[in-house]
Amino acid sequence: MTAILRSLALAASFSLVTASGHAQAGGSLERGKYLMESVVACGNCHMQRGPQGEPLWDKGLSGGMVFEDAPFRAVAANITPDRETGIGNWSDSQLVKAIREGVRPDGSLIGPPMPIPFYRNMSDDDVASIVAYLRAQAPVRNAVSKSKYNMALPPDYGPPLKTVKAPAAADKLRYGKYLADIGHCMECHTPRDAQGQLAMAKVGSGGQVFPGPWGQSVARNLTPHATGLKGWTDEQIAHSMRTGTNRQGQPYKPPMAFGFYKNISNADMAALIAYLRSLKPQSMAGGN
Repeated sequence: MTAILRSLALAASFSLVTASGHAQAGGSLERGKYLMESVVACGNCHMQRGPQGEPLWDKGLSGGMVFEDAPFRAVAANITPDRETGIGNWSDSQLVKAIREGVRPDGSLIGPPMPIPFYRNMSDDDVASIVAYLRAQAPVRNAVSKSKYNMALPPDYGPPLKTVKAPAAADKLRYGKYLADIGHCMECHTPRDAQGQLAMAKVGSGGQVFPGPWGQSVARNLTPHATGLKGWTDEQIAHSMRTGTNRQGQPYKPPMAFGFYKNISNADMAALIAYLRSLKPQSMAGGN
């Protein structure tokens, strides 16, 4: 009888896992919580903001933040499990495809500033963990307007993905690049060309301008150049990322996700810094 009950329990568990595609193999809620509340920091864009640009933490990941630039007026989506205004009706596989390939369930393409080219590097386990985290959030009803683009979106961001694995954490440099990719650091810290595309030949050299209630903030140079991080110690870089202050203790302006980056583990921070040290030194006018 015990064996029969065990078999029934396993069958019930399997049916719960596969029903509606709402629980994906691999990943964990614990890992998803760490990623979302540290290096990946989806809430930095997908949280509602107050009049001074401050994140409204009690609103969850219900979207509405507006990004205005010449090529687009993008509005962050509601990614809470609300069935009418969020992602509550999306399957796990649909969420994974949206995150890593930029394709919604209806087949439409997600445009900038969603960093799909970087998220394509996200491992199967990590994207499954993020999906688990999204499923665990409270649904928040918040209908947001559609994004509008004055630029042509690509037909796709690349071929459909199959298996993606993360580098071993012991490979500090490669793992640091992996963390920078899934944390989309270079989405903001790389200049854009006249068509609004990232100028990857100058990766990490900063210069993008972000207007908001805070005025204008300029993405700093993260390369080992004199206008970038040359002369900075690892401790100074880590302190700056976690506290949002420069070496003189003066605060940086939003939208850098300091409220999330304070939670990055020491090992992951060391890997990120090792990757930044490996970048080609490049100048940025006005760097400090």
